[in-house]
Parts: sequence; C-alpha cells; structure tokens
Amino acid sequence: MTSKTKQSTTRTTHEIAEAIAPTWERRRPQIEQVTTPVREWLVRELAPGEGDVILELAAGVGDTGFDVAEQIGEQGRLISSDFSHGMLEAARRRGAERGTDNVDYRLIDAERIELDDDSVDGVVCRFGYMLMDDTSKALAETRRVLRPGGRLALAVWGPPERNPFFAIVGMKLVEAGHLPPPEPPPASGIFSMASEQRIRKLLEDAGFGETRIAELEVRFPKLDVEEYIRFTADTAGPVGLAVRELSEEDREALTAEMAKAFGPFATGDGYELPGVALCAAAS
Repeated sequence: MTSKTKQSTTRTTHEIAEAIAPTWERRRPQIEQVTTPVREWLVRELAPGEGDVILELAAGVGDTGFDVAEQIGEQGRLISSDFSHGMLEAARRRGAERGTDNVDYRLIDAERIELDDDSVDGVVCRFGYMLMDDTSKALAETRRVLRPGGRLALAVWGPPERNPFFAIVGMKLVEAGHLPPPEPPPASGIFSMASEQRIRKLLEDAGFGETRIAELEVRFPKLDVEEYIRFTADTAGPVGLAVRELSEEDREALTAEMAKAFGPFATGDGYELPGVALCAAAS
C-alpha cells in the first residue's frame, strides 16, 4: 500500500463525508434513481402523520426526508441533519430546489443527538447507521429522542455477495494492497449491518420492540467499467477516496481487473449490476 493511498484508511468518518459531499451532490440524480424503492419503503413504513416532528439522521442530500416533509404538512417539522457541513449545505440547496419550507437544517452527530428526550415522532436514516463509529450508541440515542409510540425507519446494504456494485471494487483494491481487509462487525463499514440477525440484535439492545425487516432489490444503471469507477470515486466513502488516490498505472490495472470481474453482468454495451438493501421499521 502506498503512503498516499493509505491516507484514505486513516481519515475519520467525518473527514470522509466532507471529502465526498461535493461529488455526492453532483451524483444525486443517479443515487436517487437507484434507491427509489428504498426511499419509498422508508417513507411508507415510517407512516408520518400530519403535524409530526420527524428527524432524519445522516440525511446526505436529504431527499428521503423531503418526501416525509410532504406528508407532515405545514404544521409538521422535518429536522434534516447530518454531521457533515458539506452534506448539510447540499441538503439545504436541494430543499430550496424542491420548495420544502417545513424543515430545519441542523448539524447533528447521531451518536450525540442534541435534542431532548421524547422530542420527535419519528426518525428516518437511509444508509447511515452502518457507517457510524458506534452504531449501538447512535441507536440508543435514536430511541431516547423518540416519543412513546414513535417509529424508526432505516436502511442498510445487504451482504457483499449480493451487492457486487460495492463488493467487487473493494475486493480488488484490497487484493492490490490499496486498502486493508475490512474489519468484521462491530467495526463500521458498508456491510457492517448486512444481516437481519445483526439488525434485530442492535435494535433490541437499543430498546426497540416490534421490528419489521424487508429485503429490497435495487438495480444500478448500465455503466461501462470506467464510468463505474468514476461513480465509485465520487460516492463510495473510503473506497472512493482510495480510487481517487490511485496512480494512473494503478487505475489502469484496476480497470482491467474490474472488466474481468464484471463479465457475468454484461448487457450489450455496458454492465448492469444488482443490489440488495435491508430495510427495518421499529418502534
């Protein structure tokens, strides 16, 4: 592993989020296209009511929360939050674009939520808990701020063998020495909550009772290998930063390896990869 590439493995989660915020915002339409089934499930299972106060954690560009805001009406309030200033500003721009007025934008660390006990009617978090340094603490904080009867809706990515879009590039970077092997749970990471059993255990330990879990299939847009690598560099956290830091020679080698691994997903002039998300609703 080169010293330059190694930098991507030692950055904090916050530094990673700030680094990818500009490109995540630019890729928003593609991200939302892929994750539409997940976003729709979360909003439906959260079941927000007129006048509710809803907290979105790790909101990113914020579209899931903004869909919730449409349902809670002018008397309701969405708290769109992220611990990255860059992500929060991107959400603010997206909210203005959508004309969403019933929203407060707040910098919030999900492991230390600066809200009173029993202060919100619902919490939604799409692809956030799995990346948090202490998921158990974040879920306990979520339970604390929820009012009695309040509901949590969350989504995480399923197992790597069912998410080649993420797994293949990570595996190839590890094999080439550009990233260390991922640590097993409870270490954070894209696949750290990739089983129904682990999700249920984390929610139970945080004080949640009834939990419903669903498996949702998604499909990534048809891309060639080079565009896939660019998409990864723009959106995939530490993996993306490792790609950005590759030398031209190493990037060419990665492209060749990816083309071989993508063979089973070839569809004419590109590759179309499947994915699976695990979604949970708990109260």
